[in-house]
Amino acid sequence: MVLKSKNTKSKRTNKLELHPRNPHRARYDFALLADSCPELSGFIQLNQYGNESVDFANPNAVKTLNRALLSHFYGVAFWDIPPGYLCPPIPGRADYIHYLADLLATSNQGVIPRGKNIKILDVGVGANCVYPIIGHQEYGWQFVGSDVNPIAVSTCNTIIKSNPCLKGAVIARLQTHSAKIFDGVWEEKDRFDLTLCNPPFHTSESAMIDESQRKWRGVKGKRSSAEKPVLNFGGTAPELWCDGGEAGFVSRMVKESVQYADRCFWFTSLVARQGNLDAIYRTLKDVGARQVKTIDMAQGQKISRFVAWSFLEDDQIDYWKDNYWQG
Repeated sequence: MVLKSKNTKSKRTNKLELHPRNPHRARYDFALLADSCPELSGFIQLNQYGNESVDFANPNAVKTLNRALLSHFYGVAFWDIPPGYLCPPIPGRADYIHYLADLLATSNQGVIPRGKNIKILDVGVGANCVYPIIGHQEYGWQFVGSDVNPIAVSTCNTIIKSNPCLKGAVIARLQTHSAKIFDGVWEEKDRFDLTLCNPPFHTSESAMIDESQRKWRGVKGKRSSAEKPVLNFGGTAPELWCDGGEAGFVSRMVKESVQYADRCFWFTSLVARQGNLDAIYRTLKDVGARQVKTIDMAQGQKISRFVAWSFLEDDQIDYWKDNYWQG
């Protein structure tokens, strides 16, 4: 089963096409955000249309905006990441969480399962810890976040310890086997209702730089091939590229998920490039996934999506809902 949302070809505005429960659908109220994070005031400026905004090409402005959003909407008093680490756009991250909630609801008579009984694994949680923050604050879910980078795990743990609202609800684990995805972080006692992942997109650093330069040339005109474009969102090597790129990473995840088939309700992963879907579908067919869904999401001026798969039989689904989602 493949689910598709409407995909119009007219020009999109990010704020109007986010999930209906996404609190970031409206234009940013910079006065309110600056009240929550006073340092944001130093980055607020008028854009070419005379509206208040920030310079989204400035990594410090983007990070401070994220800090303000997480404080204002999700009650996070402390949030910071080391220089150069991925600083994701909050609205798009929130969309993934809300669509995941809808995915669970489709198996629960339209009711979103909430609270501490719902366990989520965030593969590649990063230093930012954004998915666990949003998922816990919006739905009360419990999270385990895994990452291959010890600095990312340490930073994530600092965020957790510095915010009482996250203590006891989010755990960060170090993945010591860089070639593995679930093995090594999925403990014997673990049962997850969802896994989520924003996989590395590029096949190598050079491929990432080439693509970034193409985008910059399209926006800025002719650009020197020797000039390395600045990534305002940051990102370290494991966050941005891997062997086989996005399709390779997700396909490996699919193959590894078979070992945990009866210990997870839905496995999911973002898939940024639609052309990668066919290879992922083939792998899902090869491993015998019983259910496969592809759910579109609007993010920025493009359509993104995530793929979800499950191995559970009908009787297993009923048992899961009756025993794990109640109370």
